[in-house]
Amino acid sequence: MTPRKKPTVPAERLGEPHAQLRDAAGKLLGGIVLKDGRWVLGLGGRIVGESDSAAHVLAILKRAAALARAEGREVDLVFSAPLRAAAHKEAEAEGLDFEAFQARLVAHMDAAGKAES
Repeated sequence: MTPRKKPTVPAERLGEPHAQLRDAAGKLLGGIVLKDGRWVLGLGGRIVGESDSAAHVLAILKRAAALARAEGREVDLVFSAPLRAAAHKEAEAEGLDFEAFQARLVAHMDAAGKAES
């Protein structure tokens, strides 16, 4: 028996694209869309979460890009000016620049990963 393929979702139902993470061959590895006022994060062909926080989803996608590069994979991450502006504004509201926000999130994720081990 051959496994059934899941039907693809029409692009217009996915939401408004704001970020794409692609490998050297152009394959989509991850992305962020804005749907119904929420940021939706996809990785590896699956929706992995959604949030009101642009900073949170952008930091996670940037972390995924950094991890891929650390493994020696060539990846390209592009994101929209509105996503960047929203992420930076959220970080500033917490008294941080975006890089500090991202570093704090990465530290939190690393600590959570160690706690699960």
